[in-house]
Amino acid sequence: MIIRLYDENTNLKDLLKVVEILREGGVIIYPTDTIYGIGCDITKPKAVERIARIKNVKPEKADFSFIFYDLSNISDYCKPIPNGIFKLMKKNLPGPFTFILNANSNIPKLFRSSKKSIGIRVPQNNIIREIVRELGNPILSTSVRDGDAIVEYTTDPELIHEKYGDLVDLVIDGGFGGNVASTVVDCLGNEPIVTRLGKGELVE
Repeated sequence: MIIRLYDENTNLKDLLKVVEILREGGVIIYPTDTIYGIGCDITKPKAVERIARIKNVKPEKADFSFIFYDLSNISDYCKPIPNGIFKLMKKNLPGPFTFILNANSNIPKLFRSSKKSIGIRVPQNNIIREIVRELGNPILSTSVRDGDAIVEYTTDPELIHEKYGDLVDLVIDGGFGGNVASTVVDCLGNEPIVTRLGKGELVE
């Protein structure tokens, strides 16, 4: 199934349809402010396993990120965040950044692993943020890759649907996506370090 949603004006009826699919353990493909992502409700272990199979990785080894509506409940999944790091995140989010933080004990429970870190995303995209808000908890996120040696990320939702339609429950057509991934900021140590330069310029 494919449905069309608009970043500027998300249709509540369609939005709730997406949320229902997630609550039932479904897997969706959706737009962000960078590239299209594959995601599910983080509280649905079977859905997490499905995504791991699609990406051909083990769930406990995968570097999945969590998409939040805002920063208000990231402490549910992270260890206490130093003041300086929190200020940096506040300045740059919503935006095209993934902040790697120290995970608290809730993460290993979700992934049946000894995961010690978590990637945090608050994209500048109303479609996925409103879905997260209606759902009431974060969505697990990983990028939709093309598999082509030259074109790393697929930008056309119709082509994404052709390729992944049988593997997921829903593709959200939010218009053409980007082909530059988020900038990754490692905040596990005392100082933040940019470990992948992607879209967006970090404001310090």
